[in-house]
Amino acid sequence: MLDGAVIVWAVVGAYGVRFGFADVEHGQIRDIDYIALSAVLASAWWIMLGVWGSREAKVLGSGAEEYKRIVAASVWLFGLLAVVSYALRIDTARGFVGLAFPAGVLGLVTGRWLVRQHLSLERQRGRSASRVLIIGGPHSAAHLARSLASAPSAGYLPVAAHLPGSNYSERLLGMDVPITGVENDFSSILSVIVEQGVDAVAISAGVNMHPTDLRRLGWELASRDIGMILAPALTDIAGPRIHTQPVAGLPLIHVSTPKLTGGKKVAKRAFDIAAAGTLVLLLSPLFAAVAILVKLSSPGPVFYRQERIGLRGSTFGMLKFRSMRVNADTELQALLDAQGTSDRPLFKVDNDPRITGVGRVLRKYSLDELPQLLNVLGGSMSLVGPRPQREGEVALYDDAAHRRLYVSPGMSGLWQVSGRSNLSWEESIRLDLYYVENWSLTGDLVILVKTFKAVFASTGAV
Repeated sequence: MLDGAVIVWAVVGAYGVRFGFADVEHGQIRDIDYIALSAVLASAWWIMLGVWGSREAKVLGSGAEEYKRIVAASVWLFGLLAVVSYALRIDTARGFVGLAFPAGVLGLVTGRWLVRQHLSLERQRGRSASRVLIIGGPHSAAHLARSLASAPSAGYLPVAAHLPGSNYSERLLGMDVPITGVENDFSSILSVIVEQGVDAVAISAGVNMHPTDLRRLGWELASRDIGMILAPALTDIAGPRIHTQPVAGLPLIHVSTPKLTGGKKVAKRAFDIAAAGTLVLLLSPLFAAVAILVKLSSPGPVFYRQERIGLRGSTFGMLKFRSMRVNADTELQALLDAQGTSDRPLFKVDNDPRITGVGRVLRKYSLDELPQLLNVLGGSMSLVGPRPQREGEVALYDDAAHRRLYVSPGMSGLWQVSGRSNLSWEESIRLDLYYVENWSLTGDLVILVKTFKAVFASTGAV
Protein backbone atom coordinates (compact mmCIF):
# COMPACT_ATOMS: atom_id res chain seq x y z
CA MET A 1 0.00 0.00 0.00
CA LEU A 2 2.82 2.41 0.82
CA ASP A 3 4.63 1.61 -2.43
CA GLY A 4 1.46 2.25 -4.39
CA ALA A 5 0.81 5.58 -2.67
CA VAL A 6 4.37 6.80 -3.26
CA ILE A 7 4.37 5.75 -6.91
CA VAL A 8 1.06 7.47 -7.60
CA TRP A 9 2.35 10.60 -5.86
CA ALA A 10 5.55 10.59 -7.96
CA VAL A 11 3.88 9.93 -11.30
CA VAL A 12 0.91 12.28 -10.80
CA GLY A 13 3.19 14.96 -9.39
CA ALA A 14 5.58 14.70 -12.35
CA TYR A 15 2.64 14.91 -14.74
CA GLY A 16 1.28 17.99 -13.00
CA VAL A 17 4.63 19.79 -12.91
CA ARG A 18 5.48 18.98 -16.53
CA PHE A 19 2.11 19.44 -18.23
CA GLY A 20 -0.24 20.94 -15.70
CA PHE A 21 -3.68 19.46 -15.33
CA ALA A 22 -5.28 21.47 -18.12
CA ASP A 23 -6.36 19.81 -21.37
CA VAL A 24 -3.50 20.87 -23.66
CA GLU A 25 -1.59 19.23 -26.46
CA HIS A 26 2.05 18.19 -26.44
CA GLY A 27 3.45 17.82 -29.96
CA GLN A 28 1.53 15.13 -31.82
CA ILE A 29 0.49 13.36 -28.60
CA ARG A 30 -2.50 14.63 -26.62
CA ASP A 31 -2.66 14.67 -22.85
CA ILE A 32 -4.91 11.64 -22.82
CA ASP A 33 -1.95 9.61 -24.07
CA TYR A 34 0.22 10.79 -21.17
CA ILE A 35 -2.57 10.01 -18.74
CA ALA A 36 -2.61 6.45 -20.09
CA LEU A 37 1.20 6.32 -19.98
CA SER A 38 1.13 7.49 -16.35
CA ALA A 39 -1.32 4.76 -15.41
CA VAL A 40 0.74 2.07 -17.16
CA LEU A 41 3.98 3.39 -15.67
CA ALA A 42 2.59 3.44 -12.13
CA SER A 43 1.18 -0.07 -12.44
CA ALA A 44 4.39 -1.45 -13.97
CA TRP A 45 6.49 0.24 -11.31
CA TRP A 46 4.48 -1.34 -8.50
CA ILE A 47 4.68 -4.76 -10.17
CA MET A 48 8.45 -4.46 -10.77
CA LEU A 49 9.04 -3.84 -7.06
CA GLY A 50 7.29 -7.13 -6.35
CA VAL A 51 9.10 -9.01 -9.12
CA TRP A 52 12.46 -7.80 -7.80
CA GLY A 53 11.58 -9.16 -4.36
CA SER A 54 11.76 -5.84 -2.54
CA ARG A 55 8.86 -6.90 -0.31
CA GLU A 56 10.22 -10.30 0.68
CA ALA A 57 10.26 -10.82 4.44
CA LYS A 58 13.94 -11.81 4.47
CA VAL A 59 15.05 -8.35 3.25
CA LEU A 60 12.62 -6.19 5.22
CA GLY A 61 13.84 -4.28 8.23
CA SER A 62 17.58 -4.92 8.11
CA GLY A 63 20.52 -4.44 5.77
CA ALA A 64 20.81 -2.58 2.47
CA GLU A 65 19.36 -5.31 0.22
CA GLU A 66 15.82 -3.89 0.45
CA TYR A 67 16.98 -0.49 -0.80
CA LYS A 68 19.17 -2.05 -3.51
CA ARG A 69 16.21 -3.95 -4.91
CA ILE A 70 14.04 -0.82 -4.95
CA VAL A 71 16.67 1.10 -6.92
CA ALA A 72 17.38 -1.84 -9.25
CA ALA A 73 13.70 -2.37 -10.07
CA SER A 74 13.24 1.35 -10.77
CA VAL A 75 16.34 1.61 -12.96
CA TRP A 76 15.32 -1.43 -15.02
CA LEU A 77 11.79 -0.12 -15.50
CA PHE A 78 12.84 3.32 -16.69
CA GLY A 79 15.63 1.84 -18.77
CA LEU A 80 13.07 -0.41 -20.46
CA LEU A 81 10.83 2.63 -21.00
CA ALA A 82 13.71 4.45 -22.72
CA VAL A 83 14.47 1.46 -24.97
CA VAL A 84 10.84 1.01 -26.00
CA SER A 85 10.43 4.74 -26.65
CA TYR A 86 13.53 4.73 -28.84
CA ALA A 87 12.62 1.53 -30.70
CA LEU A 88 9.06 2.65 -31.46
CA ARG A 89 10.10 6.28 -32.00
CA ILE A 90 7.76 7.55 -29.31
CA ASP A 91 8.56 11.11 -28.27
CA THR A 92 8.27 10.66 -24.50
CA ALA A 93 8.69 13.93 -22.62
CA ARG A 94 12.06 13.78 -20.89
CA GLY A 95 10.93 16.25 -18.23
CA PHE A 96 8.09 13.96 -17.17
CA VAL A 97 10.36 10.91 -16.87
CA GLY A 98 13.17 12.97 -15.35
CA LEU A 99 10.88 14.12 -12.54
CA ALA A 100 8.99 10.88 -11.88
CA PHE A 101 12.09 8.67 -11.57
CA PRO A 102 14.10 10.51 -8.87
CA ALA A 103 10.99 11.55 -6.95
CA GLY A 104 9.69 7.99 -6.93
CA VAL A 105 12.99 6.39 -5.91
CA LEU A 106 13.56 8.92 -3.14
CA GLY A 107 9.97 8.56 -1.94
CA LEU A 108 10.12 4.76 -1.96
CA VAL A 109 13.39 4.64 -0.04
CA THR A 110 12.15 7.20 2.48
CA GLY A 111 8.87 5.35 2.94
CA ARG A 112 10.61 2.03 3.48
CA TRP A 113 12.96 3.67 5.98
CA LEU A 114 10.00 4.97 7.98
CA VAL A 115 8.38 1.54 7.95
CA ARG A 116 11.71 0.04 8.98
CA GLN A 117 11.78 2.22 12.12
CA HIS A 118 8.35 0.93 13.12
CA LEU A 119 9.31 -2.65 12.28
CA SER A 120 12.49 -2.37 14.32
CA LEU A 121 10.52 -1.29 17.39
CA GLU A 122 8.12 -4.19 16.86
CA ARG A 123 10.96 -6.67 16.65
CA GLN A 124 12.61 -5.23 19.75
CA ARG A 125 9.42 -6.27 21.56
CA GLY A 126 9.57 -9.76 20.06
CA ARG A 127 6.81 -9.21 17.49
CA SER A 128 6.81 -9.22 13.65
CA ALA A 129 9.73 -11.66 13.61
CA SER A 130 10.24 -15.23 12.40
CA ARG A 131 10.34 -17.81 15.19
CA VAL A 132 13.52 -19.81 14.55
CA LEU A 133 14.46 -23.32 15.63
CA ILE A 134 18.23 -23.83 15.63
CA ILE A 135 19.59 -27.27 14.75
CA GLY A 136 23.29 -28.03 15.10
CA GLY A 137 26.20 -28.74 17.42
CA PRO A 138 26.12 -27.20 20.90
CA HIS A 139 28.80 -24.56 20.43
CA SER A 140 27.76 -23.42 16.95
CA ALA A 141 24.09 -23.42 17.97
CA ALA A 142 24.89 -21.31 21.03
CA HIS A 143 26.86 -18.84 18.92
CA LEU A 144 24.08 -18.59 16.34
CA ALA A 145 21.43 -18.10 19.03
CA ARG A 146 23.41 -15.27 20.63
CA SER A 147 24.08 -13.66 17.27
CA LEU A 148 20.42 -13.66 16.24
CA ALA A 149 19.30 -12.40 19.63
CA SER A 150 21.83 -9.54 19.46
CA ALA A 151 20.30 -8.27 16.19
CA PRO A 152 16.51 -8.32 16.72
CA SER A 153 15.96 -5.85 13.87
CA ALA A 154 16.91 -8.62 11.42
CA GLY A 155 13.63 -10.35 12.31
CA TYR A 156 14.86 -13.75 13.55
CA LEU A 157 13.74 -14.72 17.05
CA PRO A 158 15.48 -17.90 18.33
CA VAL A 159 12.91 -19.85 20.34
CA ALA A 160 14.59 -23.24 20.80
CA ALA A 161 17.58 -25.38 19.89
CA HIS A 162 17.71 -29.01 18.87
CA LEU A 163 21.11 -30.71 19.16
CA PRO A 164 21.00 -34.06 17.30
CA GLY A 165 23.39 -36.67 18.64
CA SER A 166 24.72 -34.43 21.42
CA ASN A 167 24.90 -35.15 25.15
CA TYR A 168 24.65 -31.45 25.90
CA SER A 169 21.47 -31.19 27.98
CA GLU A 170 21.80 -27.80 29.70
CA ARG A 171 20.49 -24.49 28.45
CA LEU A 172 22.66 -22.77 25.90
CA LEU A 173 25.42 -20.76 27.50
CA GLY A 174 24.33 -17.18 28.17
CA MET A 175 21.03 -17.52 26.29
CA ASP A 176 17.49 -18.11 27.45
CA VAL A 177 16.87 -20.62 24.68
CA PRO A 178 15.64 -24.07 25.73
CA ILE A 179 17.07 -27.25 24.26
CA THR A 180 14.17 -29.29 22.94
CA GLY A 181 16.07 -32.52 22.52
CA VAL A 182 19.13 -34.36 21.29
CA GLU A 183 17.38 -37.06 19.29
CA ASN A 184 18.77 -37.73 15.85
CA ASP A 185 15.57 -39.04 14.29
CA PHE A 186 13.60 -37.12 11.72
CA SER A 187 10.21 -37.33 13.46
CA SER A 188 11.39 -35.72 16.72
CA ILE A 189 12.53 -32.62 14.84
CA LEU A 190 9.16 -32.31 13.09
CA SER A 191 7.41 -32.62 16.46
CA VAL A 192 9.48 -29.75 17.84
CA ILE A 193 8.68 -27.61 14.80
CA VAL A 194 4.95 -28.10 15.40
CA GLU A 195 5.13 -27.61 19.17
CA GLN A 196 7.17 -24.41 18.97
CA GLY A 197 5.19 -22.84 16.13
CA VAL A 198 8.36 -22.38 14.14
CA ASP A 199 8.49 -20.10 11.06
CA ALA A 200 12.05 -20.98 10.04
CA VAL A 201 14.69 -23.60 10.82
CA ALA A 202 18.35 -22.57 10.99
CA ILE A 203 20.91 -25.34 10.38
CA SER A 204 24.17 -24.36 12.06
CA ALA A 205 27.62 -25.89 11.73
CA GLY A 206 28.38 -29.19 13.44
CA VAL A 207 24.92 -30.64 12.91
CA ASN A 208 25.02 -34.42 13.41
CA MET A 209 22.58 -35.41 10.68
CA HIS A 210 23.02 -37.46 7.52
CA PRO A 211 22.81 -35.37 4.31
CA THR A 212 19.85 -37.48 3.20
CA ASP A 213 17.97 -36.55 6.37
CA LEU A 214 18.76 -32.89 5.83
CA ARG A 215 17.36 -33.14 2.32
CA ARG A 216 14.19 -34.80 3.63
CA LEU A 217 13.91 -32.06 6.24
CA GLY A 218 14.13 -29.44 3.50
CA TRP A 219 11.32 -31.12 1.56
CA GLU A 220 9.13 -31.29 4.64
CA LEU A 221 9.78 -27.64 5.51
CA ALA A 222 8.94 -26.58 1.97
CA SER A 223 5.62 -28.45 2.10
CA ARG A 224 4.77 -26.62 5.36
CA ASP A 225 5.89 -23.22 4.02
CA ILE A 226 8.63 -22.98 6.66
CA GLY A 227 11.91 -21.31 5.80
CA MET A 228 15.22 -23.16 5.88
CA ILE A 229 18.39 -21.25 6.73
CA LEU A 230 21.95 -22.57 6.50
CA ALA A 231 24.41 -20.85 8.86
CA PRO A 232 28.01 -21.89 8.06
CA ALA A 233 30.81 -21.51 10.59
CA LEU A 234 31.86 -18.15 9.16
CA THR A 235 31.79 -14.97 11.22
CA ASP A 236 32.11 -11.31 10.23
CA ILE A 237 32.06 -12.04 6.49
CA ALA A 238 30.06 -9.59 4.35
CA GLY A 239 27.80 -10.74 1.52
CA PRO A 240 29.88 -9.45 -1.42
CA ARG A 241 32.74 -11.77 -0.42
CA ILE A 242 30.55 -14.88 -0.49
CA HIS A 243 29.87 -16.73 -3.75
CA THR A 244 28.18 -20.07 -4.24
CA GLN A 245 29.06 -22.65 -6.87
CA PRO A 246 26.98 -25.82 -7.36
CA VAL A 247 29.22 -28.88 -7.75
CA ALA A 248 27.70 -32.39 -7.94
CA GLY A 249 24.56 -31.11 -6.22
CA LEU A 250 26.51 -29.44 -3.40
CA PRO A 251 26.39 -25.64 -2.96
CA LEU A 252 30.06 -24.83 -2.38
CA ILE A 253 30.66 -21.50 -0.69
CA HIS A 254 33.64 -19.51 -1.94
CA VAL A 255 34.96 -16.71 0.29
CA SER A 256 37.08 -14.19 -1.60
CA THR A 257 40.21 -12.71 -0.01
CA PRO A 258 39.86 -9.06 1.11
CA LYS A 259 42.23 -6.78 -0.79
CA LEU A 260 42.80 -3.03 -0.70
CA THR A 261 45.24 -2.73 -3.57
CA GLY A 262 45.34 -1.44 -7.13
CA GLY A 263 42.24 0.38 -8.30
CA LYS A 264 40.47 0.02 -4.94
CA LYS A 265 43.36 1.67 -3.13
CA VAL A 266 43.49 4.52 -5.66
CA ALA A 267 39.71 5.03 -5.44
CA LYS A 268 39.77 5.18 -1.64
CA ARG A 269 42.67 7.63 -1.61
CA ALA A 270 41.08 9.85 -4.28
CA PHE A 271 37.83 9.92 -2.33
CA ASP A 272 39.69 10.82 0.87
CA ILE A 273 41.51 13.74 -0.78
CA ALA A 274 38.40 15.12 -2.49
CA ALA A 275 36.12 14.80 0.53
CA ALA A 276 38.65 15.98 3.14
CA GLY A 277 39.72 18.95 1.01
CA THR A 278 36.11 20.01 0.51
CA LEU A 279 35.35 19.68 4.23
CA VAL A 280 38.41 21.76 5.21
CA LEU A 281 37.26 24.58 2.93
CA LEU A 282 33.65 24.47 4.10
CA LEU A 283 34.51 24.18 7.79
CA SER A 284 37.30 26.77 7.91
CA PRO A 285 35.09 29.28 9.83
CA LEU A 286 34.31 26.57 12.38
CA PHE A 287 38.03 25.77 12.66
CA ALA A 288 38.72 29.40 13.51
CA ALA A 289 35.90 29.61 16.08
CA VAL A 290 36.96 26.42 17.87
CA ALA A 291 40.59 27.53 17.90
CA ILE A 292 39.62 30.79 19.62
CA LEU A 293 37.53 28.94 22.24
CA VAL A 294 40.34 26.49 22.99
CA LYS A 295 42.86 29.32 23.37
CA LEU A 296 40.58 31.24 25.73
CA SER A 297 39.57 28.19 27.79
CA SER A 298 42.95 27.37 29.33
CA PRO A 299 46.66 28.12 28.90
CA GLY A 300 48.41 26.09 26.23
CA PRO A 301 48.50 25.46 22.47
CA VAL A 302 45.39 25.22 20.28
CA PHE A 303 46.35 21.89 18.72
CA TYR A 304 47.37 18.66 20.41
CA ARG A 305 49.63 16.20 18.62
CA GLN A 306 49.88 12.59 19.78
CA GLU A 307 51.84 9.68 18.38
CA ARG A 308 49.53 6.95 17.05
CA ILE A 309 50.11 3.69 15.17
CA GLY A 310 49.03 3.68 11.54
CA LEU A 311 49.29 1.54 8.43
CA ARG A 312 51.52 -1.55 8.86
CA GLY A 313 52.61 -0.38 12.31
CA SER A 314 54.08 2.95 11.20
CA THR A 315 53.81 5.91 13.59
CA PHE A 316 52.31 9.31 12.81
CA GLY A 317 51.31 12.44 14.69
CA MET A 318 47.52 12.61 15.01
CA LEU A 319 46.17 16.16 15.32
CA LYS A 320 43.32 17.28 17.55
CA PHE A 321 42.03 20.46 19.05
CA ARG A 322 43.33 20.43 22.61
CA SER A 323 40.55 19.32 24.96
CA MET A 324 42.67 18.64 28.09
CA ARG A 325 44.93 20.69 30.29
CA VAL A 326 48.61 20.91 29.37
CA ASN A 327 50.79 17.86 30.21
CA ALA A 328 47.71 15.64 30.60
CA ASP A 329 49.60 12.65 29.16
CA THR A 330 51.89 12.50 32.18
CA GLU A 331 48.85 11.87 34.39
CA LEU A 332 47.41 9.03 32.30
CA GLN A 333 49.24 6.10 33.87
CA ALA A 334 48.35 7.17 37.41
CA LEU A 335 44.67 7.51 36.48
CA LEU A 336 44.64 4.09 34.78
CA ASP A 337 46.29 2.51 37.82
CA ALA A 338 43.74 4.18 40.10
CA GLN A 339 40.79 2.66 38.25
CA GLY A 340 42.54 -0.69 37.70
CA THR A 341 42.61 -0.69 33.88
CA SER A 342 46.29 -0.17 33.14
CA ASP A 343 46.61 -3.73 31.80
CA ARG A 344 43.77 -3.37 29.29
CA PRO A 345 44.44 -2.42 25.66
CA LEU A 346 41.84 0.39 25.50
CA PHE A 347 43.33 3.27 27.51
CA LYS A 348 40.17 5.05 28.62
CA VAL A 349 39.66 7.01 31.86
CA ASP A 350 36.14 7.23 33.25
CA ASN A 351 35.06 10.75 34.27
CA ASP A 352 38.46 12.03 33.15
CA PRO A 353 39.44 15.03 35.35
CA ARG A 354 41.97 16.27 32.80
CA ILE A 355 39.30 17.43 30.31
CA THR A 356 38.55 21.16 30.26
CA GLY A 357 35.04 22.61 30.19
CA VAL A 358 35.29 23.57 26.52
CA GLY A 359 36.95 20.22 25.85
CA ARG A 360 33.91 18.30 27.09
CA VAL A 361 31.71 20.11 24.58
CA LEU A 362 34.22 19.54 21.78
CA ARG A 363 34.41 15.83 22.59
CA LYS A 364 30.66 15.44 22.91
CA TYR A 365 30.20 16.51 19.30
CA SER A 366 33.62 15.25 18.06
CA LEU A 367 34.71 18.79 17.15
CA ASP A 368 38.12 18.09 18.68
CA GLU A 369 38.77 15.60 15.86
CA LEU A 370 38.30 18.06 12.98
CA PRO A 371 42.08 18.70 12.54
CA GLN A 372 42.42 15.04 11.60
CA LEU A 373 41.17 16.14 8.18
CA LEU A 374 44.72 17.45 7.73
CA ASN A 375 46.02 13.97 8.57
CA VAL A 376 43.72 12.58 5.89
CA LEU A 377 45.04 15.04 3.30
CA GLY A 378 48.59 14.10 4.31
CA GLY A 379 47.90 10.38 3.84
CA SER A 380 48.54 9.14 7.39
CA MET A 381 44.81 8.62 7.99
CA SER A 382 41.66 7.91 6.00
CA LEU A 383 38.16 9.27 6.45
CA VAL A 384 36.99 5.76 7.37
CA GLY A 385 39.05 3.01 8.94
CA PRO A 386 39.99 1.27 12.19
CA ARG A 387 40.36 3.34 15.34
CA PRO A 388 43.87 4.90 15.61
CA GLN A 389 45.49 3.73 18.84
CA ARG A 390 48.53 4.43 20.97
CA GLU A 391 51.73 2.41 20.91
CA GLY A 392 51.05 1.04 24.39
CA GLU A 393 47.66 -0.26 23.28
CA VAL A 394 49.10 -1.90 20.16
CA ALA A 395 51.73 -3.60 22.32
CA LEU A 396 48.88 -5.49 24.01
CA TYR A 397 47.42 -6.74 20.71
CA ASP A 398 46.97 -10.43 20.04
CA ASP A 399 47.47 -11.94 16.57
CA ALA A 400 43.89 -11.20 15.48
CA ALA A 401 44.01 -7.54 16.54
CA HIS A 402 47.16 -6.94 14.45
CA ARG A 403 45.08 -7.41 11.28
CA ARG A 404 43.48 -4.01 11.91
CA LEU A 405 46.85 -2.46 10.94
CA TYR A 406 46.43 -3.70 7.35
CA VAL A 407 44.60 -0.49 6.41
CA SER A 408 45.05 3.16 7.37
CA PRO A 409 43.29 4.27 10.57
CA GLY A 410 40.22 6.42 10.12
CA MET A 411 38.60 9.54 11.51
CA SER A 412 35.44 7.45 11.68
CA GLY A 413 34.62 3.77 11.41
CA LEU A 414 32.26 1.06 12.48
CA TRP A 415 33.37 1.66 16.08
CA GLN A 416 32.20 5.28 15.83
CA VAL A 417 28.72 4.53 14.47
CA SER A 418 28.19 1.54 16.77
CA GLY A 419 28.60 3.08 20.19
CA ARG A 420 31.87 5.06 20.18
CA SER A 421 33.29 5.14 23.73
CA ASN A 422 30.54 2.88 25.08
CA LEU A 423 32.12 -0.11 23.33
CA SER A 424 34.29 -2.63 25.09
CA TRP A 425 37.76 -3.50 23.78
CA GLU A 426 36.52 -6.79 22.33
CA GLU A 427 33.61 -5.11 20.55
CA SER A 428 35.87 -2.40 19.11
CA ILE A 429 38.34 -4.97 17.77
CA ARG A 430 35.55 -7.09 16.27
CA LEU A 431 34.14 -4.09 14.41
CA ASP A 432 37.57 -2.98 13.19
CA LEU A 433 38.38 -6.47 11.94
CA TYR A 434 35.02 -6.69 10.18
CA TYR A 435 35.85 -3.43 8.39
CA VAL A 436 39.30 -4.66 7.35
CA GLU A 437 37.89 -7.96 6.07
CA ASN A 438 34.96 -6.43 4.16
CA TRP A 439 36.07 -2.98 2.98
CA SER A 440 34.20 -1.30 0.13
CA LEU A 441 33.80 2.29 -1.04
CA THR A 442 30.02 1.96 -0.71
CA GLY A 443 30.50 0.79 2.86
CA ASP A 444 32.63 3.87 3.56
CA LEU A 445 29.86 6.14 2.30
CA VAL A 446 27.30 4.41 4.51
CA ILE A 447 29.58 4.77 7.55
CA LEU A 448 30.11 8.48 6.87
CA VAL A 449 26.36 9.07 6.66
CA LYS A 450 25.87 7.22 9.95
CA THR A 451 28.75 9.20 11.48
CA PHE A 452 26.90 12.49 11.09
CA LYS A 453 23.90 10.95 12.83
CA ALA A 454 26.03 9.55 15.68
CA VAL A 455 27.88 12.86 16.14
CA PHE A 456 24.75 15.01 16.23
CA ALA A 457 23.13 12.57 18.65
CA SER A 458 26.42 12.60 20.66
CA THR A 459 26.02 8.83 21.11
CA GLY A 460 28.73 7.35 23.30
CA ALA A 461 30.80 10.51 23.28
CA VAL A 462 33.30 11.27 26.05
